[in-house]
Amino acid sequence: MKGRTLQIKRLFVIGIIILAAGLGLAGKGHAQERSRTMPRLSPSSGEPRYVLVPGDVFEIQYRYTPEFNQTVTVQPDGFVSLEIGGDVKVAGRNLDEVRRIILGAASQRLATPEVIVVLKEFQRPYVVVAGEVVQPGKFELREKVTAVQAVLLAGGFKDSAKSSQILVFRKLNGETAEVKVLNFKTLKRSSDLENDLVLQPGDMILVPRNRLSKIERYVRLASLTTFLYPLMR
Repeated sequence: MKGRTLQIKRLFVIGIIILAAGLGLAGKGHAQERSRTMPRLSPSSGEPRYVLVPGDVFEIQYRYTPEFNQTVTVQPDGFVSLEIGGDVKVAGRNLDEVRRIILGAASQRLATPEVIVVLKEFQRPYVVVAGEVVQPGKFELREKVTAVQAVLLAGGFKDSAKSSQILVFRKLNGETAEVKVLNFKTLKRSSDLENDLVLQPGDMILVPRNRLSKIERYVRLASLTTFLYPLMR
């Protein structure tokens, strides 16, 4: 009994660590490929706009003073360092909002500056599939993907997988993730795909080796983001 309890705790720790790693690490793509992915959108008035996150790269072009042009990368804390204006926070803002922030900073030194902000690279939305699958790893979301489809993208189950209790970790905030439990055996028998789960960017699927007897609905995110870094590359 003691050994089984230890195994359950170990599976939960692995799952949480993978989720934390997945939330902190993502692949980069070029801006011209945005139409093939599912970018993060800001709920502003009118059409939703892409919002910046750490790791995104954008270029700042000054029309009358090109000597101040620069390409910057959004740092993990959400800030960038400007040639004119110092450090400003841009994460969580769309390009038009960032342009206004840069204009305000540049106006302290330049007379009526004109600025263009061009997105160069961005982090593609993704999900992580880990545990008892053939090819665990990170998979880009180019369209709507369900949990069953994500497992298939990972090569399907290994013979050692326990498909009756699949865990899906979904981030709620910076500290907490919700845990959803899926029974893939039921889906397979009944073909009731209506109960399949449509994934969201950053979701992590954990396929365990053994059945977990007790699942908490909410868990705290771990900070050990380097534990399974090879899986995220």
